[in-house]
Amino acid sequence: KSMLTKVNTTDSDVLLERHTSVLLTELMTKIDGWKQIAAVSGWRSKQEQEALYSQSLQDNGAVFTEKFVASPDCGEHQTGMAIDLGIRRTEIDFIRPDFPYSGICQVFREKAPEYGFVERYLQGKENITKIAHEPWHFRYVGTPHAAIMTELGLSLEEYHDFIRQYRYGDRNYIYQDKNNVVEICFLPAEIGTETSFTIEQNAAYSISGNNSDGYILTV
Repeated sequence: KSMLTKVNTTDSDVLLERHTSVLLTELMTKIDGWKQIAAVSGWRSKQEQEALYSQSLQDNGAVFTEKFVASPDCGEHQTGMAIDLGIRRTEIDFIRPDFPYSGICQVFREKAPEYGFVERYLQGKENITKIAHEPWHFRYVGTPHAAIMTELGLSLEEYHDFIRQYRYGDRNYIYQDKNNVVEICFLPAEIGTETSFTIEQNAAYSISGNNSDGYILTV
C-alpha cells in the first residue's frame, strides 16, 4: 500500500499507484473533469476482488460475472494502474458505471493517450481480451504506448504481439510525436537466465515486463 495514493479528495477511498495517480490528476486538471466524472474503482486488494467476484456470482450469475468481473489475481485493478470512471451522480453502478462516448467522458477518452491511458476493453476485441466491452475501464500503459495502441486500434494483448516483431538487436519500432522520436523493441527473457541490454550514454529510456516472456524497451 505504500506505493498507492488517493486519486482525489472527492473520491477519497479510491487509490491508484502513485505515478498513475499523478498522470490521471494532470489529465483531469487539464479538462476540469472531476466536476462531472467520478472515480468509481481503482486499486483492489485480492480480498476485495474475491468478495466482489463472489457477490457478483450471487447477484448476477456466472455469465454476467465472467464478462465483467475478473477472478482474483487475474484483474488489472490489483495492479493499481487501472481505474473505472463514471458520470458523477447520486447513484453509480459499481460494476458497470455510465461513461458514454459523448460530452466530458469523450473529451477524457480522446485526451487519455497523451497521458498514457487507454480504454482497455474495446468493443470488437472481446475474443482477444476475454472481457466484455467496458467503456468505463481505463488502464495506464505509459507514453507513447497509449498513443500507438489508440492510433493502430490495438488492445494491450495485440500490442504485445505487435512489439514482439521488433526484437532487440534486430530492428526497432520508430514512433514520432511533436516532441520526441522514440524507439521501441522487444527484449526476450527466459527463466533462469540473465537479461541485459545496452543503450547510448545519457539516453532516456524505460523498460517494462510484459508478464509473459520478456520486456518492452523504450528509448
